[in-house]
Amino acid sequence: MKKNIKSTNGKKQQIIRKSAIKNEKAAESAKGNRAVKQEEPKKEVKRLQKSNVRHLLQKLDAAKNIPKEITAEETVEYWIGIDLGDRNSAYCFLDKNANIVAEDSMATTVTEFQQYFKAIPRSRIALEVGTHSPWASSLLERLGHSVIIANPRKIGGGKKKRHRKNDKLDARMLARQVKSDPNLLYPVQHRSEEARQALVLLRARHAAVSARTKLVCAVRGLVKSDGKRLPKCSAESFHKADRGMVSEILREALDPLFKQIEHLTEQIKAYDKKVERMSKEAYPETELLRQVDGVGPIVALTFILTLDNPGRFAKSRDVGAYLGLIPRQYDSGDSQPQMRITKTGDRMMRSLLVQSAQHILGKFGKDSDLRRHGLKIADRGGKNAKKRATTAVARKLSVLLHSLWITAEVYEPLRNSTLKEEAA
Repeated sequence: MKKNIKSTNGKKQQIIRKSAIKNEKAAESAKGNRAVKQEEPKKEVKRLQKSNVRHLLQKLDAAKNIPKEITAEETVEYWIGIDLGDRNSAYCFLDKNANIVAEDSMATTVTEFQQYFKAIPRSRIALEVGTHSPWASSLLERLGHSVIIANPRKIGGGKKKRHRKNDKLDARMLARQVKSDPNLLYPVQHRSEEARQALVLLRARHAAVSARTKLVCAVRGLVKSDGKRLPKCSAESFHKADRGMVSEILREALDPLFKQIEHLTEQIKAYDKKVERMSKEAYPETELLRQVDGVGPIVALTFILTLDNPGRFAKSRDVGAYLGLIPRQYDSGDSQPQMRITKTGDRMMRSLLVQSAQHILGKFGKDSDLRRHGLKIADRGGKNAKKRATTAVARKLSVLLHSLWITAEVYEPLRNSTLKEEAA
């Protein structure tokens, strides 16, 4: 019996030893597999890093072999910053060593600018975009200078952080930025003189429409204060509205406003006729844009004159950003907050595109890809869903108008929907 017990115990011990050895081998193999798996991504990262470094070195070598041309930097004598003011403008001159050689102020007039900058050698001049920058930049360019128009909205952050700000310091900042790197000024391209003069007609009409809108709202508000309401009607026929329910005292005070509204309506109609004539005679390309539902002569002509040169946009999508219809960005790491649109560019053009988008999404809008895209966004619901849909349609409309202008194609309202149905 004792021998049998000893033999069974020995067998059990052998089995336990074998299982322990197997477990040790399995653990070692698992460790090895984990180590291999951990080494594989490390090797891949190292390989990518080496390829990226190699690619960078190739770019740098290629840049060395590019023949250097004589740039404007080598042909200018001074680097000048001018802070344009309504009455007086401050200026600052820098030499080749970035030393200030002269700074003072002068009158913001054509005669004064011509006297000052006609006598000095060719220089590179930085101005901030504003009311006086169009004529000042064209005058300086005719005198042989290199002019850069700075965007104050993008370089203005530094001014707000400074404890001291005045015209003299602003002129210094412009001069040093144009000396170090003109791209820091985010250069702006002015429209041609012909486009600027044609835009005056549209801006005058826009001012008349805004004045009429304010008067209509004022009259309605004054009547409401007396407990009455004027009937609903369009702005064009507001001066014909029934005023029987208005008291005599109010009527005497409001009659001059009704006459002003009537006069503005007649003036706006005269502007509309001039715009229609200008579109047909001077800008026949507006017909390409008017193919889109919701785009009339005002929107089409304003779009062409605002962009002036369609070739300066590499892609049609850039037009939306140019007109301030894309959201702001303030990303940092994993933080990507949703922000409002930038509202850069021409305010009048942006408001006209929004009005066209409202027509496209309204009850009188015809079925199209633009309308379907906007309604899909509006159906998502949430806060300000309709406003987001209107802005999105306005952005897509700007891209579409630029594309039609460039390609001169026939507009197909349901082109994308038709392609999707054929693919399905």
